Amino acid sequence: MNPLPSRRQLSLIVAFLVFAAVATGVVIAVPYITPAILPAVTPAPVPSPALTSTPAPGKAPARGSAVKERAAPQGRAAATSNRLYRTGSMPVTRCSAGTIRAGSAASYRTFMTRITQCLNRSWKTQFSKAGLSFSRPRLRFSSSKVTTPCGRWPSSAGGLYCSTNKTIYIGITRQVLRNPYAANHAQFMAHEYAHHVQHLAGIMDYYARSVWYAKAATKLSYSRRLELQADCLASVFLRQIADDLPVEQAQWKAMVGWVNANGHKNWPKNDHGKGRSQAYWMERGFDSGSPSGCNTWSAATGRVA
Repeated sequence: MNPLPSRRQLSLIVAFLVFAAVATGVVIAVPYITPAILPAVTPAPVPSPALTSTPAPGKAPARGSAVKERAAPQGRAAATSNRLYRTGSMPVTRCSAGTIRAGSAASYRTFMTRITQCLNRSWKTQFSKAGLSFSRPRLRFSSSKVTTPCGRWPSSAGGLYCSTNKTIYIGITRQVLRNPYAANHAQFMAHEYAHHVQHLAGIMDYYARSVWYAKAATKLSYSRRLELQADCLASVFLRQIADDLPVEQAQWKAMVGWVNANGHKNWPKNDHGKGRSQAYWMERGFDSGSPSGCNTWSAATGRVA
């Protein structure tokens, strides 16, 4: 694995929620990268993920065996006791995504497309173990603010997920291309993909119905649970591709440390959680390597503050 250079510029991409809980779907938007200069660190190698074997009933079916897919759960149970939580560890995934060259839109598109392909394989396995129907999201890159079936692209957003057409929209701008740090962009894509996972698993439907007539404080509470879960699920995936990307231990700790200190500064309404909450769920997902560690919907209020 490659060491982390001293005083490397790390760009943390964090999510910005602009939701439209309407009949046509939910839109989740992401702003542009927030750069942060982190202090020099002494890199240490990331140990290979030592994951336990997947226990029954989360055991993957034998090749050739029939798997009866069930409809996604509905209501509160979709969020608090989803079958994905019982699928065990996400398998370590080979993911040769390549590198991003500063200023190169082509290398950025290639990298993000390959990360999405790795996400497709990983989450298809988890949905199969849960007996849930799976479909891949569409991926669209754009250098301008397009209008989606879920509504207009928010002016401040660098990307978004629309549940109506199951599409992840990724903006390509000079600001994005100035930051070629692979781990951050992989975490960003995995976070947006996690919203697709929430949609397929019935979690986003529960969220949308819950906030439709809710008071402002309740909406913010549900928003934090949704976004913090996406942070956690993204980190589950990042752990499994850590060897191939690679993700160095020092790099990961620097990312988490930056979020802990600065994550809340982007969200004055606290719809994404305080920095310490974001950092907690990122670490929980990375350490667990399993969706079982990402049940924000049953977590104590203090953990999703």
